[in-house]
Amino acid sequence: MANVILVVGEVDGGQLVPITGEMLGAARRLAGASGHSVACALIGAGAEAQAQETIALGADQAFVADDAALAEYNTDTYLQAMLKVVEAASPAVVLFGQTNIGRDLAPRLAFRLNTGVIMDTVELAMEGDRLHGTRSAYGGNARAVNVVKTDPQIATVRAKSQDAAQPDSSRQGQVTKIDAAIDASTVRVKVTERKGLPAEGIRLEDADVVVSGGRGLGGPEAFSGIEELAKALHGAVGASRAVCDLGWRPVSEQVGLTGKVVSPTLYIAIAISGASQHMAGCSGSKNIVAVNKDADANIFKASRFGIVEDFAKILPPLIEAVKKERGS
Repeated sequence: MANVILVVGEVDGGQLVPITGEMLGAARRLAGASGHSVACALIGAGAEAQAQETIALGADQAFVADDAALAEYNTDTYLQAMLKVVEAASPAVVLFGQTNIGRDLAPRLAFRLNTGVIMDTVELAMEGDRLHGTRSAYGGNARAVNVVKTDPQIATVRAKSQDAAQPDSSRQGQVTKIDAAIDASTVRVKVTERKGLPAEGIRLEDADVVVSGGRGLGGPEAFSGIEELAKALHGAVGASRAVCDLGWRPVSEQVGLTGKVVSPTLYIAIAISGASQHMAGCSGSKNIVAVNKDADANIFKASRFGIVEDFAKILPPLIEAVKKERGS
């Protein structure tokens, strides 16, 4: 294996997904300590347009599999392309984002390459030639450091767990085109239709502030206050699984083990008990503020600040204070 750290970039709507810059920043820091070079893989129709941007963000080389057959994510087509990228790059380490694509593709690639994968890492370090990936365990109550003993070493990286690289337009690097040559006969899944939910405001995964509500709110109408606070803080609205199961909020807002994993600077949990399933989705937050009338709620164990009170008494003055502070 060559001394290459390969970042698997993602493109959405003709733009690099933010986690790509975060992983390139992490790869550069790892490379500085280990002497590796950094490469970025871009897969998709029209992906070559973002190649120079990845070099500006820290890649020494970009491997591009640009093919019309890769216009939509499909496990079978993307796996074929990734195998060809790995063959060309011969990486020691492969980093995916802990995204829908990364969670699906990284384990499949590891299986095909007869190696291991560390999922949902929040810290990365190179010790010798081995990648040490730190990830949450036991519902966020502990952290485990994992090592893959075979090559290439594969890991997925949680969004906002790494500092993004600062672009430098003066950086130069090589762009290598990979002939994907997708074998259509091996594609077992066909996307017949895609339906998107209308998106308003900041994406939950990208938000620097997330305000989440739980079943303790009592009903869907109480989320008007959650929405107002999130808007005042220029943040996004989240919800617990119980809330989404009850149909109070869309599943796209669910935070937790079976929902979105978020790592904002500020996470405000209102009327959420803090079950391990939910904490697995927000434990990477830099600051957790909890509002719950149950002083024994588990959420307080992970909170930097906690308010033991009925949310109905706290939310209106909190919203007013935020609006006054921000002059809105």
